[in-house]
Amino acid sequence: MRTLLRRIGADTRYLIAGFPIAVVFFCLMVTGFAAGVGTMIVWVGVPILAMTLLVARGMADMERRTLPEVLGRAVPRPRYRSAPETAGWFRRMANPLTNGQSWLDLLYGIVAFPISIVTFVFTVVWWAGTILGLTSPLYGWITASIPGNHGLAYLLGFGDEAWIDVVVNTVIGVLFALTLPVIVRGAALTKAGLGRALLTGVAELQERIDDLSESRAAAVSAEANALRRLERDIHDGPQQRLVSLAMDLSRAQRQLQRDPQAVEQMLSQAITSTRETLDELRALSRGIAPPILTDRGLAPALAALASRCTIPVELDVQVVGRFAAAVENTVYFVVAESLTNVAKHSHATVCTVTLSKSGGVLMLTIGDDGVGGAHVAKGHGLSGLADRLKAVDGEIAVNSPVGGPTVIVAEVPCG
Repeated sequence: MRTLLRRIGADTRYLIAGFPIAVVFFCLMVTGFAAGVGTMIVWVGVPILAMTLLVARGMADMERRTLPEVLGRAVPRPRYRSAPETAGWFRRMANPLTNGQSWLDLLYGIVAFPISIVTFVFTVVWWAGTILGLTSPLYGWITASIPGNHGLAYLLGFGDEAWIDVVVNTVIGVLFALTLPVIVRGAALTKAGLGRALLTGVAELQERIDDLSESRAAAVSAEANALRRLERDIHDGPQQRLVSLAMDLSRAQRQLQRDPQAVEQMLSQAITSTRETLDELRALSRGIAPPILTDRGLAPALAALASRCTIPVELDVQVVGRFAAAVENTVYFVVAESLTNVAKHSHATVCTVTLSKSGGVLMLTIGDDGVGGAHVAKGHGLSGLADRLKAVDGEIAVNSPVGGPTVIVAEVPCG
């Protein structure tokens, strides 16, 4: 109930206080635009239009500051392009005319005026009907005693008695009160929706483009880091083993005639080295495209990861079915990297992995009872996870105080 009253109060304040601002905004925009266009032929109109657009920007900023309270979320401010540093005085003066958002601000000042009138009238009428109707029992008996005064009940044909008039007015007040939240909320959203479309629509689009650019950069960075790590692992592991294997086989070939027994021992060592190299290559291949993930999905792939971890893992997968390859790969690698970090650094005795779905988002929670101190800063074990998640519009939060425990929560959009 308190939330509803707060909502009604905020919407009413937005509509009532916004009406005189809309009147001033409209008068300034119409006057400035008409004067500027009318005198454009003698160039006087250029500074007039430029000043009008600057005023429109200031008035629009006032409206943008009130929108979050109505919409329930922050709105971005558009980027107004500045004049080049080498521009002359006339180019600097006329710079507002080159900003598309400035013209949208001016358009809002004109279009919002009739909408502000309508929403203001609805708000005032509904509040007046609510207040006058609900308080009718307090003053109705007095007004009914005035000679020649006929109340609403008389006009509706219910009679001219005072108590009937009070009942009718009270019922009407109750109806107004019941519909007041809907009417006021609808009016506020109508006006705020226009403001969002004209005053922040371009900024929201630009913000989305920036997010996509950052996601793309994060994806490129994550893949580049993964490739560098894979190259380093191959260089330090299988490549060195293969070089050693080639040297052993070459030595065995030279000693084949002179010392067959020694050659047999060398071949045995070469076979062992070959098997170890194959095992290492299989382990590295899991970091590229694990076949079990591609063939069977997340649940079996995560179960395989949990079984290979050197620390006991309690796995709880609450999702079924398949998801987009990028989503499944991201979840898999986040779990793989986290379990690797747990095994290397946490000194934990148990780790829990929970995967669930809430709406269109996969929720991944990884926890351990280790020593803590984990975070996603550059240069640390989990540093690549944020970039990998950002590439699919995901997010990660790490809570790992020194002394533990550690809880990692990742959200991956899947809808």
